[in-house]
Amino acid sequence: MLSLAAAAAVAVFPAKSSPSAAPRWRRSSSSFSGIQIQHKCPPLGVPIAAAPSSSSAARSRAPSVVMMAKRQEELTEIRAKTIEEINDEVVDLKGELLMLRLQKSARNEFKSSDFRRMRKRIARLLTVKREREIEEGIKKRLSRKLDRQWKRSIVVRPPPSLKKLQEEEAAAEAAEKSA
Repeated sequence: MLSLAAAAAVAVFPAKSSPSAAPRWRRSSSSFSGIQIQHKCPPLGVPIAAAPSSSSAARSRAPSVVMMAKRQEELTEIRAKTIEEINDEVVDLKGELLMLRLQKSARNEFKSSDFRRMRKRIARLLTVKREREIEEGIKKRLSRKLDRQWKRSIVVRPPPSLKKLQEEEAAAEAAEKSA
């Protein structure tokens, strides 16, 4: 066990030499010359991929490629939607975010990763919406005006998760009454 630790890092105590033999930047008035710790690294001619420690780095890169592909699939799915469908999904996702915040404040169980996932999804939807406005030639000022009008026209409705929960409760009550 000790030999493994010794193989990983080697402590080198430099020999005391005369002050004139050491380079000017290494000379100090202190009698303590310090400790150098050397880590074992792959040789200079060996590519990084061939080094044994880089296998974990290669594994960590693989999921990012998959995530990028998922993101591209999601964007193509969003771009296939109409503006009205995008607006409806934004309203639903914002309602879901409200429900998550309520669950958090009530100290109920929830997945904290859902906050980021929903915010990112909303941002992607709004980005595609703005891209379409730019294609139509709508300037930034008019876009903000239209956005304000759209926000005022939103009819408040319960988010899909709450609707699902209410349906499940109604089904449970109906099952109790019939039993």
